[in-house]
Amino acid sequence: MKLVTIFIQILFISLFFVLGAGVKEIFSIPLPASMIGLGFLLLALFTGVVKLEWIDKGANFLLAELLLFFIPSAVGIVNYDEIMSWQGLELVLIIAVSTFIVMAATAFTADFIQKKQSSAVK
Repeated sequence: MKLVTIFIQILFISLFFVLGAGVKEIFSIPLPASMIGLGFLLLALFTGVVKLEWIDKGANFLLAELLLFFIPSAVGIVNYDEIMSWQGLELVLIIAVSTFIVMAATAFTADFIQKKQSSAVK
């Protein structure tokens, strides 16, 4: 039953991607359809149109398996030796710095949310 719930929630999240793709197609917005869809999902969550309970298990599953989504691109870059030979050091440096920035932003956000939740409990 848990897998069915996760599957349905992932489908529900995917509807926002489809909505974003439709809006991008109609209005020619220079943003990826996935970002537009996530914006709609965020707006729906903030306004209460979508309850967090409706998507939490599916979203947690997607986040837990996030690394699998990056494997094809990492394997694909190995096919281009010229990229690694000419700009290999630059790429490694950019990846390291951007990874650090994402980790730091995530840590600060998690810390902020934890402090906010613990102060609300008191």
